[in-house]
Amino acid sequence: MTVSCVKLSSDAFMVCLTHALSTENEEVMGLCIGEVDENRVSHISAVMLLRRSDKRKDRVEISPEQLSNAAIHAEILTAELKRPMRVLGWYHSHPHITVWPSHVDVRTQAMYQLMDECFVGLIFSTFNEDKKSKQQRIQVTCFQSTNHSPEGEPPMYERIEVPLQVAPSSHISRESMQSLVTLPGILTEEESEAYTSTFASKDLDLVTRLHNSAVFTKSICHMMEVLTGPLMQSLENRCEHDKRLAAQLLTRKQELERQLEELS
Repeated sequence: MTVSCVKLSSDAFMVCLTHALSTENEEVMGLCIGEVDENRVSHISAVMLLRRSDKRKDRVEISPEQLSNAAIHAEILTAELKRPMRVLGWYHSHPHITVWPSHVDVRTQAMYQLMDECFVGLIFSTFNEDKKSKQQRIQVTCFQSTNHSPEGEPPMYERIEVPLQVAPSSHISRESMQSLVTLPGILTEEESEAYTSTFASKDLDLVTRLHNSAVFTKSICHMMEVLTGPLMQSLENRCEHDKRLAAQLLTRKQELERQLEELS
């Protein structure tokens, strides 16, 4: 294992989890951005949500173009934050199934580690019911891959679990806020692309076309109901909380200034 530990900032964790909970029918994916310190601890502080070109229930694919765009985004963050930011890993969701990576996930992870030995994979298991308590549970794991095959033999990759810590943060970073804002747009683009693809067939009758339009409208409305609305409400609540906190801090500042004047 080339990474001793992964520290995921709480605001980046919130973005990943929100993305993972945005759909329970197919897997979603994204890339993690951050830095690795001298102790081989990976600090993930930003994520880049990726649009799916092909929706699948059990597989996600990250194109070379998406990796290149993420690397460019990391360079921009490096200039803005004055820190050596780079793409450190990928994440995807496992709706209704276990958190453990499949053999395809382990093989994909091994491929990424050929480019960067510190690359890690995160998996978010969502919409998975505990058999005993009958309650929904959310699990997350971090892993790397290792080849246990003898030299000269075909590779046999196995999962290595990497310790994962969610590092607390007092605020939502600008990078995480931008990612949250882009999420509804990404999902809308995916639905629009799927709907537009139905126009390729010229043999569709009127009833089928009306059905496709109704399904598209229903998908957009459902997204507004379960994602966009609650997300806006959550951000508004966070804004009100920050305003109250700012007012309390201002009051405390005035009290300290008054006490300082009395002492002087």
